[in-house]
Amino acid sequence: MDARIEEHARILVDWSTDVQPGDDVVIAAGPDAHELVVALHRELGARGANPTTVYSSGEASRAHLRAHDDDFTLPEHTLALYEACDAAIHVRSDPNLAALNDVPGERLAQRSRVHKPIIVERLSKRWCLTQHPTNAHAQMADLSLAAYRDFVYGAILRDWQAVEDDQAELQRRLEEASTVRVVAGDETDVRMRVEGMHAINSSGRHNMPSGEVFTAPVPDSVEGTVLFDKPLIHQGREMEGVRLRFEEGEVVESSAERNEEALDDLLATDDGARRLGELGIGTNREIDRFTKNMLFDEKMGETVHLALGRAYDANVGAGQTGNDSAVHVDMILDTSAGRIEFDGEVIQEGGRFVWE
Repeated sequence: MDARIEEHARILVDWSTDVQPGDDVVIAAGPDAHELVVALHRELGARGANPTTVYSSGEASRAHLRAHDDDFTLPEHTLALYEACDAAIHVRSDPNLAALNDVPGERLAQRSRVHKPIIVERLSKRWCLTQHPTNAHAQMADLSLAAYRDFVYGAILRDWQAVEDDQAELQRRLEEASTVRVVAGDETDVRMRVEGMHAINSSGRHNMPSGEVFTAPVPDSVEGTVLFDKPLIHQGREMEGVRLRFEEGEVVESSAERNEEALDDLLATDDGARRLGELGIGTNREIDRFTKNMLFDEKMGETVHLALGRAYDANVGAGQTGNDSAVHVDMILDTSAGRIEFDGEVIQEGGRFVWE
């Protein structure tokens, strides 16, 4: 086994989910992540924890979605699994990233709405989403598998305490800010209020890799226009050139240069899918290329990502209300030639923070 897989497992168990003796841990992974699952079981066994592994497959999901022609119902047994667990590790490792491409968008949206209690329950635990290198993801990144492995482990095998320390100044400033403005290129100028919301220093606790500081906008405060100049893949469908215009927090105009139907399906999921649940600022300069994998791309230095849909509870301060939705879909814009302002003060310009 590649020693980097074993180190990846140790980071997930010790740093990301802080597993303790007696913890019940759910691992969700596909067959291509077999070696990482074995390494996780070894690490969990050494700590006296109890793993349960759930099979994850886009092809299996497709088969169920296409065969199921009635309204979806909540799978109570899955909800019970996450209610009973102490920690959850989800490993992206699908061999076919387009497995859901021929599933109607409304079917996917309906399932997301029905499964929302499962997502809420999982996010209430110690949880982490991570990536195991696969041929499918390597191909999407336009890399050989060997080069993609180097890329993935270069982003993951880091001193995460040092990352947390490095991001502390950005977290402090965002926590104290009342307003944020992002300006980039000729089209993007978007403003939002963040007072009363909490800024999170994301250093590998919930995403691995990580490297961002994020908060939740006040739901009705977002105004302006955004061009997301980096592609994203949602439920197997790739979108490019997404443009959104916000008034009083809601998307009032939308378009996409590619796969606009997928964007329309996303926005129609529920009322909250037309509002923002997250503003994130990427800091991980070890991620030096876009790979069409949001887990990596949104952490890249000199980027900002905005998420349509659900706000994370940890971001929502006392007396505030975060956006609610069955979805949380991140979209990225390049700020290497733009600027970010907190309360009218420039804190990043040309991709560099003013204190660097």
